[in-house]
Formats: sequence, structure tokens, C-alpha cells
Amino acid sequence: MSRRRFLGRAAGLGASAWAFPALVPARAFGAADRVRVGFIGVRNQGTNNLKALLSRDDAEVAALCDVDRDVLAAASNLVSDRLGRVVPSFHDYRELLDRPDIDAVLITTPDHWHALPTVHACQAGKDVYCEKPLSLTVAEGRTMATAARTHDRVVQTGSQQRSAPEFRRAAEAVRNGRLGTIRSITVGLPGVNFDGPAVPDAEPPAALDYNFWLGPAPDRPYNPKQVHYLFRFFWPYSGGQMTNFGAHHLDIVQWALGRDDSGPVHVEPVSVEYHPEGWYEVPRTSEVVYTYDDGVRVRCRQGLGDPSGIRFEGTEGSIFVARGRLQADPEELLSEPSGPDAVRLEESRDHHQNWIDCIRERRRPICDVEVGHRSATLCHLGNIAARLGRSIRWDPDRETIPGDSEAGAMLSRPYRKPWALDI
Repeated sequence: MSRRRFLGRAAGLGASAWAFPALVPARAFGAADRVRVGFIGVRNQGTNNLKALLSRDDAEVAALCDVDRDVLAAASNLVSDRLGRVVPSFHDYRELLDRPDIDAVLITTPDHWHALPTVHACQAGKDVYCEKPLSLTVAEGRTMATAARTHDRVVQTGSQQRSAPEFRRAAEAVRNGRLGTIRSITVGLPGVNFDGPAVPDAEPPAALDYNFWLGPAPDRPYNPKQVHYLFRFFWPYSGGQMTNFGAHHLDIVQWALGRDDSGPVHVEPVSVEYHPEGWYEVPRTSEVVYTYDDGVRVRCRQGLGDPSGIRFEGTEGSIFVARGRLQADPEELLSEPSGPDAVRLEESRDHHQNWIDCIRERRRPICDVEVGHRSATLCHLGNIAARLGRSIRWDPDRETIPGDSEAGAMLSRPYRKPWALDI
């Protein structure tokens, strides 16, 4: 449901009346004030984010929301055990957004539920941390970025590798020309970690509001291996490892190439393989090549045995970076940049801290919504090319696939009524 339909319209979702102003200015934070955060989605990574903020002195866990009653109860118990008190819990995220005592929200839902809460939170005057990939489609990502700018919100994408020193150092070395001319970049993504085999459709458990879980996605029967973590291997909800780990590693490629406001111009699927028994819908393995307008080629290989990480190859040497791992040949490629013309990338050692600081200081975070949108776009383009089985051209300025109406139609997806995305 769009914001314009909030008032008195709930389509059986148990809503009351909402009356969001177009913009709620961020409150002035004193030195001792904590940012009051509401959590939308509290399972898996949502639990990890919840634990991370519970350990902070500059943020307060102020409310919880989930469409699974059991998941919500477990999160509520976790918070009450830590704080010694119960915080408000909600089934419908819009009720959480209606609370004036909430400064910001942290969204850890399935991918198909990233855009609506983010846009509605911006409209409600809340700042946002939204997990990666930022969006399910390119069109969603552009709408999310527009909403953040329109309502002057701080929106952080959960691409936390930007707040890890090894990735910053690798990107900084590339940006400062330490590798000479870049010859190639190889991105290794892990294989599909689906918990097979597939199982028949079933009745949803009583604790899960499955209709609300589907939300804007197409109407499908409930299947226990298409919800919670495993949602990511089915097209209506996600895009496989390309949008899972690809959102992390391709984001670092964009950072290193200085393309945070742009992207490649050509996307070619080299190989695509699906599960022989159809346990899931996304590719089992794939190789996609992205080409930028300066000729730099990025080879993204998923499930093909490559180590998870990024290898930069240049005329003066190479760098491989992964979580907790940074190697260079020769080693001096990683020496600190110096001189007045050296490129120094923003340094953040804690992704949540960066978000909280930016909320208080009213500045853009290290993985701003526009950055997250551009990085997610690479993932979506790779999946579009893989699904079509042919190359596509990309215009990163206009964000269109010129001369290809079939591919262009895949930049967005229709929403199931009554849900609609508008700003």
C-alpha cells in the first residue's frame, strides 16, 4: 500500500489511521542523547543487528516489528533480558513508523520488502539503515534514493565491507594508481547454500502472517523452503548469490573504480547453470562479465570454486581482498597514500557507528542509499543478462537498457495489489 492509501485503507492487514507529515526534521541531539531505533525484521541478520545495537551507548532499541509471531517473541525476550524492560512490538511496520519517539529504523527483511518500508520511513521522517542488497529491482532502488533526498533522510545501506579496513586499503590502492593500468578484476562469489532437497507446498504456520510476508510479491502458495533465509533463492523475493554476496563484492569494485555514481556499459553472461532438479530458481553457477566505458572488465564468477573476494590485476601488480584477508604482489602496493594529490577514502571501522554518527551530524553515510542503489544495480543487471541468456547494454546516466524492451521491462516488477510504491 502506498502512503497515499494509508488513511483508512488496510486491505485486511489490521491497519489503523496514519497521518505522516511530508518531512519531520531530525531532532537536535545532545551529547547524552541516544538515537532511538525501531527494528523492522528481527530474524537471522536482524537478530545480529539487534545484538549490535543493544551493545551500544549511543543508540536505544526502542521498538520491534516482525510478521512472524514466534520470531518477534524471541527478539522481544532478547531485548527484555538485556534491558530489563519490554519494548513495544508490532506486527505491522507502519504502526512502528507512526510513533513520534522513533528516530530511525533498521530494516532487515527479505529483499522484496526493502523498498516499501524504506520509502515509508523517509516519508515519516525517520532515518534508515537498510540491509543489502538495497533493492529487488533497479526501479525500486531509484525510488528509494529519490525518497531519501526528497525527505532529507540519512539512509545507510548494510554493505558493511566499506567499514572494514582491508577493503578500504585495497580500494584506496586502486584509486591511487598503485596497480598501474587495471587489466582485469575477478569477483568470486560462493555457491548456493540452499538446504535441499525441495519440499511440497504446505499450509503456513499459524505464527506467520504469510499474506503480509508476501506483501508486494506475486501470490504464491506457502513453501517452508522459500521463506526466512531461503527466500534469497527464488526470483519473486531475491536474486541468489548474485544479490547476496555480489552486493558486497561488486560494491567494493565500484568503490575502487570510483564509480559510485555510475556503472558499467555492457553486461555479458558467459555461462549460466541451474539446479538439475529445480530445487530453487536462481542460477546454481554463473559467470557474468561487466565492461566499463574505459575498457575495464570485471569477471563475476558465482559457485565456480573461486575464493570469495576480489582480485585486482594491473600492469604493476595485483591485490586480492576478502573478509579478514588482504594480499598484494608486491607488498608495497599497500603502502599508505601520501602527497597532496593522494586519494583518501572515507574511513569507517564500524558500519552501525557510521550510521549513528551521520544521523546525529546530518551527513551522508559511507554507503549512502545512492551508493547502495548503484551497487545493487550491477547485481540486477547480471541477473537480467543471465536470465535472458544474452548480453545487454546499459546506460548508467539514464539508467536504461537502450534498444532492448524485453530486458528493459525487467528493471522493474509489478506489485501485488493493494501495495504500490510511490513518493
